[in-house]
Amino acid sequence: MAEPSFLTAVRESYDTVAAAYVERVPPPGEMDPLSRAMLAGFAELVRTAGLGPVADVGCGPGRITAHLAGLGVSAFGVDLSPKMIGLARDAYPDLRFTEGSMTALETGDGELGGILAWYSTHHTPPQWLPAVFAEFHRTLAPGGFLLWGDYVGNERLQPTHGYGLPVSYESHLLPLDHMAGLLGQAGLIVTARLEQEPGGRANRPRACLLARKPERPDGAGSRGEAGRASTPLRCGS
Repeated sequence: MAEPSFLTAVRESYDTVAAAYVERVPPPGEMDPLSRAMLAGFAELVRTAGLGPVADVGCGPGRITAHLAGLGVSAFGVDLSPKMIGLARDAYPDLRFTEGSMTALETGDGELGGILAWYSTHHTPPQWLPAVFAEFHRTLAPGGFLLWGDYVGNERLQPTHGYGLPVSYESHLLPLDHMAGLLGQAGLIVTARLEQEPGGRANRPRACLLARKPERPDGAGSRGEAGRASTPLRCGS
């Protein structure tokens, strides 16, 4: 079966920009305090639940994966780009990094205590997101956590350059409520959200969603109720 063209574009583009990405994107220690707080809260929830490791999907050069490990979480990284994976392995030889796609994770059913999708789903065309989130649901253990963070809006971007070099990927910015709805449709309960207006290094609105896979699929956290139990936290306005 032929690989979807968007995956090829993402892989080739990030192979091209890998070194420039490391130079231009700030490390976790330079993130804004709210983003760091969401990562720390996610790490504590996963660590306390003790349900399995965290997959950092779209891990890039592995800095966020290493940040989670520093917070006491068993974490590994997955990325489409061989160049990014090579940089991650060189920088963090004690952690596991593998080439792969979030559309088909090489992980068994219910094996993960957590999934981090940190600014990694916006290159996915909207029609593919249900399959991606269904894959997250499949691989999470009952009671496992997902932390999603990305830019939000209602825009399709087709840049010719990224990080100063040619790229061929697209970015799809979708409304936060739509993203929360897709997680709910996949059977994940959204329990918290953070919205931030443009500011600092970020020139677009961004948001985080914390979600959990129900512990009992036939209980209070069934798909019919998923996505309704969310606690909004609006910041930066």
